[in-house]
Amino acid sequence: MYTAPEDSPASIDNADDIRASAEVVWANLEATELLKGYDGVLVACYSKHTLVEQIQARLPGLPVTGIFEASVLASLPLVRPGYGWGIVTTGKFWEAHLADAVGSLLGGAAGSFLGVQSTGLVAGDFHGDVPPEVIRNKLKAATKRLLEAGKPDCILMGCGGMAGLEEVIRTAVREQVGEQAAKDVYVVDGVRAGVGVIEQMVRNKKMFQLSS
Repeated sequence: MYTAPEDSPASIDNADDIRASAEVVWANLEATELLKGYDGVLVACYSKHTLVEQIQARLPGLPVTGIFEASVLASLPLVRPGYGWGIVTTGKFWEAHLADAVGSLLGGAAGSFLGVQSTGLVAGDFHGDVPPEVIRNKLKAATKRLLEAGKPDCILMGCGGMAGLEEVIRTAVREQVGEQAAKDVYVVDGVRAGVGVIEQMVRNKKMFQLSS
């Protein structure tokens, strides 16, 4: 596991933070040559993070993905015809950013996408001084707005800091749609999805590439 240097933004909440974190982290990785010791890389920021593309371009043999991309790829096979999927996230900035990122990633295949709903929080709030009840209420409200947009088979947690809050989302589904829907919905943690996707990417490389 790698943690960004201290001069990287403490919380990534907008495009400037994405850009700054990519610059600081890549400079550090390049200076330390840390990635030479790894079979794959998972960028654990829920965004269309430029660090993913930087690593792909500069280390083309190294499997890399972000937790945003991984969560989408893990969810799509779980969505039934007539149903959809969507994202609940932190601040307002991410609604447009993630919607644009979905369009960029999937193009015309984004027809079942129900959109992005924000909580008004920032990433640091999930492990900071914001009372848990405030977090619960804001996350439930965002989830219920997503439910009003359609019938999601998958609800993607659009921030790594939301890990462990799956039951809050299920509670919102239960209150709005019912017990069975709360049991059936897939609540997708991007980090867990990312571990599975990057593991499969490493396997695919070995499976489909000519061995040297």
